[in-house]
Amino acid sequence: MMSKKILVLAGDFVEDYELMVPFQCLLMLGHKVDVICPDKKAGEQIKTAIHDFEGDQTYTEKPGHNFTLNATFDEIDENDYDALVVPGGRAPEYIRLNQRVLEIVKNFNSKNKPIASICHGIQVLAAANIVEGRTCSCYPACAPDVNLNGGTWKDIGFEEALVDANLVTAAAWPAHPQWLAKFNELLK
Repeated sequence: MMSKKILVLAGDFVEDYELMVPFQCLLMLGHKVDVICPDKKAGEQIKTAIHDFEGDQTYTEKPGHNFTLNATFDEIDENDYDALVVPGGRAPEYIRLNQRVLEIVKNFNSKNKPIASICHGIQVLAAANIVEGRTCSCYPACAPDVNLNGGTWKDIGFEEALVDANLVTAAAWPAHPQWLAKFNELLK
């Protein structure tokens, strides 16, 4: 398979596994992966958070690692990329307020390029108005974001992934094997 250029939209307190694991896996497959964050430059760091499922009513949150960005938000041209990844965690709730983030997502979608969204990443897709008429998965607490924006949330559990046209969605990091495999298929 030919190497693809993949853009990742992240921010402080992005979910650690949902950034680190896909970043490393996609690199391992030979793709070029650039991670950006609004208002930050290549070489700067973002903090991550570890969300774990320990039997409580919702996930627990613990400090994660620092991740060094390898691209500058204000310098990227999304037209140079083949696919987009939007990990979850706390970051989506505030990066979705950035109009440039929404433009990037809309541009990928308008060109039918693969877009992967994990967990709370769906908040960015919903804010960009690209879930209407689509069936998506996400963390169950984000289901209203899908449904209120004209999409259909499907409960597929935490270890599965769902494809609807160019979108690959999953509820959380336990679905990494599934969504990464499905995303990689869309990249071919």
